[in-house]
Amino acid sequence: MCGIVGYIGKDNNAGEVLLEGLKRLEYRGYDSAGICVMSGNKSKTFKAVGKVVELEKKIGKYRTDTTMGIAHTRWATHGKPSVKNAHPHSSGKIHLVHNGIIENYQELKEKLIKKGHKFSSETDSEVVAHLIDEYSNKNDFEQAVFAALQDIRGAYALVMLSEDEPEKMIAVRNSSPLVIGVADDGFVLASDASAIIQHTDKVVYLDDEELVIFTPETYKVKTFAGRNKYKKEQTLEWNDEQAQKEGYKHFMLKEIFEQPSAVADAIRGRIIVKDGLAKLGGLVDVEDKLRDIKRIVIVSCGTSYCAGLVGEYMLEEYAGIPTEVEYASEFRYRKPLIDKKTAVIAISQSGETADTLAAIREAKNKGGLTLGIVNAVGSTIARETDAGIYNHAGPEVGVASTKAFTSQLSILVLLTVFLGRQRDMSLTMGKKILSELNKLPKKIDEIFEDGKNIKRIANKYTKYESMFYLGRKYNFPIAMEGALKIKEISYIHAEGYPSGEMKHGPIALIDKDFPSVILAPKDSVYDKTLSAIEEIKARGGKVVAITTVGNEEKIKKHANDVIEIPKTLEMLTPLLAVVPLQLLAYYAGVKKGFDVDKPRNLAKSVTVE
Repeated sequence: MCGIVGYIGKDNNAGEVLLEGLKRLEYRGYDSAGICVMSGNKSKTFKAVGKVVELEKKIGKYRTDTTMGIAHTRWATHGKPSVKNAHPHSSGKIHLVHNGIIENYQELKEKLIKKGHKFSSETDSEVVAHLIDEYSNKNDFEQAVFAALQDIRGAYALVMLSEDEPEKMIAVRNSSPLVIGVADDGFVLASDASAIIQHTDKVVYLDDEELVIFTPETYKVKTFAGRNKYKKEQTLEWNDEQAQKEGYKHFMLKEIFEQPSAVADAIRGRIIVKDGLAKLGGLVDVEDKLRDIKRIVIVSCGTSYCAGLVGEYMLEEYAGIPTEVEYASEFRYRKPLIDKKTAVIAISQSGETADTLAAIREAKNKGGLTLGIVNAVGSTIARETDAGIYNHAGPEVGVASTKAFTSQLSILVLLTVFLGRQRDMSLTMGKKILSELNKLPKKIDEIFEDGKNIKRIANKYTKYESMFYLGRKYNFPIAMEGALKIKEISYIHAEGYPSGEMKHGPIALIDKDFPSVILAPKDSVYDKTLSAIEEIKARGGKVVAITTVGNEEKIKKHANDVIEIPKTLEMLTPLLAVVPLQLLAYYAGVKKGFDVDKPRNLAKSVTVE
């Protein structure tokens, strides 16, 4: 959460570069935004509450005639959204932006106040500016930063300027993402590559406890211990066009409609249908270890957690491996039982999710084999796991995950076949699953043809304040994901529940003003799902049913509204069933007039606990 941009170079339009970067990072936080630009040894800072457009109104001529600057879009952790709490923060001639949390800021603040420092914000970030300023009394800029790093504890990415050394910018990473873009005219620094790709496709990913000293012509990476470190430049797979809306009203809608391509890209080159095999190059180095695995633990958060729950059903039913799914935010605070026969799989779109990263580190400490399913090449989880699989879904800008989710499910199908064929899965079953997986992009496209019906239903149900989302077996996690989406995007309270559990308490909520969305494909539990629908209807509840094509007339006897999805294997229905739920949430949010790309209080990537 929070977005950082920095620029230093030969061009004199630093302000424009920074503003454009903030717009591309606004999904990371939009409580407030700020910018500090330098011209010679003179600095100018602007801040505004709200979205980047409010900051843009204040800047004027300072967009140009500047060759260096830092900028920030905030998702509040310490201190409410306000101008005084917005970044950049300053002390003396030091200016900085910060993403993360300084755990010992209160202790440091008290010490600095005793030395005469006066604070103007409620944030933990301002403490770092004052600390560097304090050390600047006896040290140059670089030495002052190194000294400050010895005092602070927590997760942070920092980018800093000093008016005493106006040809230098310093950046630091520790458990919060930071990427360097190496352009022809200078360097762009950002929290993720979406703010960089319009300038260059050459990037350097920083690791934890690394510091970078920039001049307009060069950069040098050092460890926190002061040792120089060589970093290899990488080429981004994304292009600038991929990160734009391409005519769609919102990124979320664009990314929903990109799902056929996202699924196709996730499986491209990875399936050998005739042999019933999944070819996963990222697992080659650990293939023998995976044969010996006796247990799998999936760690993830939010939408990725729902993907993990679907994976649990797949891996147990078809690969025969006992599987558990844990909230990453709770995993390391238990005493997880992990050994060398356990594979711990982290699922994270960004590859930077703080809780998931901490869970992986805990698993490694206990001797487990760690794997990653991530979308961001070069991300921390991708680098720190023993092996992994990339989604190849491209940039996902909308805060609510859509195409990343279906690509995660696609990867989990491939992983299931990979591990299953190592064990007892037959050639016939492997061929059957992969052949049907190949057909899913086209089948997702077929769902979009029912868009008007889905929009009509969404508009009809936006008047309700609460809803149930119910499903069984493979579609219970999809009910959870559907409920999460409607909460995120339209702010309607919703609960995702196993439909079999409804009668064990939650049915007490059902009345004419409490509708239910029920996943009812023609699968092995269809008859039981129909029974749940009847129980709801008997109590006056309204029902929206998601069912298999050809079943509409039959289920209309039980449901008020029906959405059809194409027929597929039971284990693959989640990849289809989730699409109308995403569209329901999208259209409901739009109908209510909300910013569906940037829902309130949320950030795209949660990089602090």
